[in-house]
Formats: sequence, C-alpha cells, structure tokens
Amino acid sequence: MQIIMFPLIIIASLLIGVVAGLFIPSGLPSTLTPYIAIAILAGLDSVFGGFAATINNNFKMKIFITGFFGNALLAMLLTYIGKLLDVDIYLAAVIVFGTRFFQNFAVIRRFLLNRPSSGPTQKKS
Repeated sequence: MQIIMFPLIIIASLLIGVVAGLFIPSGLPSTLTPYIAIAILAGLDSVFGGFAATINNNFKMKIFITGFFGNALLAMLLTYIGKLLDVDIYLAAVIVFGTRFFQNFAVIRRFLLNRPSSGPTQKKS
C-alpha cells in the first residue's frame, strides 16, 4: 500500500505545484532563469530518485529532503560560478542530473511494466 500511496502523493503535489505556478502571477528577471532551470532539473532528479528508491524499498525521507535541496543549491552554485568565470559549468550538472533522471525513469518504467496485472485472468481451454 505504501508503494502505491507515496508516488500518488508526490504526483498530486507536483500537479498542484504546476497549476499554482500557472495561475499565480509572478515575474522573474531573465538573469535568474538559468538558476531556476537548473534547480528544477535537480529537483526532478530527486523526485524520480525518490520514486526509484520507493520501488527498491530503500526510501529514506532524510536522504530525499537533503538531496532535493542540496542538489538544487549545488547546481545553482555551479551555475553562478560558471557565470562569474564565463564558463558553462552548469552543463556538467545538466548532464549528471539528466543521466540520473533517465536512469531512475527506467527503473520506474520497468517496475510498472513488470508488475502483475490485477485485471481478470483468462482461463486456458
């Protein structure tokens, strides 16, 4: 039951956040756009990592929370340092988070495709 409820709570929270983001007016200066984008990518990496950890029965809330905020802050710091040095250091974070994002998605996809279906079974004649 926990494996099913936790992802539903996360998906519902994500949808609420997206809807709130669409309807609450906000204005961000264009100078902050790279920082927000990399923080979102880091956050999504943590969320999908949390899904994968739940599937593997080794989810720990402290690790999830510290990874969520720590990865986002570290990625934004890399972006800031890169801007100061005029080097695209943030691309390293994009590659790492993107790779882990797709790896965690693959774990979730395999779990969903390999679980037994709860539909009616057919009798063999």
